Amino acid sequence: MENLASLFVLLFLAITFLQSGYDKFTDFKGNLSWLTEHFSGTLFANNVSIALKIILLLEIVTGILCVVGIIEISISGGTAFGKYGACLSCITLLMLLFGQRIAKDYDGARTIVIYLIPALMGVYWLS
Repeated sequence: MENLASLFVLLFLAITFLQSGYDKFTDFKGNLSWLTEHFSGTLFANNVSIALKIILLLEIVTGILCVVGIIEISISGGTAFGKYGACLSCITLLMLLFGQRIAKDYDGARTIVIYLIPALMGVYWLS
């Protein structure tokens, strides 16, 4: 079990992104309503719907890559899918961080950094 830490990080990321994507999918209108208000007066004000769809897609793909990465490590010891999942986690979180900074939601941005730290650790461990 030399990749135990990587497995836990991938599981953390899979849970995070699959749950978040599921929430966005099942309550798209509620999320869209809240985010439209959140980004009013910003450069994203007229593009909230498309941005939400992009983030939803990224979160689902990220979560799936992390799950496949867990399976790959468990079966063959390979790390390719886990590395892709961890990298896409970082990209998705940086996009979310950028949005929170644009919206001047500094507490929200700070929270995203907490998720970014294990994602970066995953990229390092799986590289």
